Amino acid sequence: MTTPTLPVDVGPFPPTATEPRWVRPVVVVAAVLALLLVGATGGLLLGGARTSVPAADSVDVGFAQDMGVHHQQAVEMAAWERDHTTDPDLLQLSYDIESTQTGQNGRMQGWLELWEAASLPIGGHMAWMADAPGHDHSSADPVTNSLPVMPGMASSADLAALRAATGPALDLLFLQLMLRHHEGGAEMLSYAAQHAAVPQVRNLAAQMLSSQSAESRYLRELLAARGGTPLPI
Repeated sequence: MTTPTLPVDVGPFPPTATEPRWVRPVVVVAAVLALLLVGATGGLLLGGARTSVPAADSVDVGFAQDMGVHHQQAVEMAAWERDHTTDPDLLQLSYDIESTQTGQNGRMQGWLELWEAASLPIGGHMAWMADAPGHDHSSADPVTNSLPVMPGMASSADLAALRAATGPALDLLFLQLMLRHHEGGAEMLSYAAQHAAVPQVRNLAAQMLSSQSAESRYLRELLAARGGTPLPI
């Protein structure tokens, strides 16, 4: 793979002495998402989806909310790797993941805006997969008000370890976390591709499943070449 033609530092301003580099990609992502909302909304209007708005507890809304959270973490991990790796293959891969999932997130947030639905899940993750076996669709913890973690998501400790790592150790951990992240979200993608009511949602979920399955195979190849093994989901 070749390095991307865009500069590695995509932030609109140089980082200040007190600004964590982790923050800058999130700011960029937020700006891109705002621009993408218009395109996503227009696409659904042209497709006639506005005449039949999915319910708040539907597969379509739940998928867009949960996958938005899932994608956002992948974008943050990819942006960190992009800014800190010296490996050209991983520089290109992390750039691709960041840009692709930012675009997909923009589409999903656009749909939620169009449907006048919350941008984030409120009562719990994956309740929209009610008839999928083997899932705990529990609500938010009444004490901490935190939601159960979705499959494949990195913990706070994982993210701290990623930020602390350097060199080959950083690349290895990034590959492990991103592979687990991709594979953990596969069942959600498959379920939405089969059960969502809005054709555009089904199509996007199917496209994500296909592309992320191929990307997972590549992640496994890169991980094995660097002497690493996958993390359990």
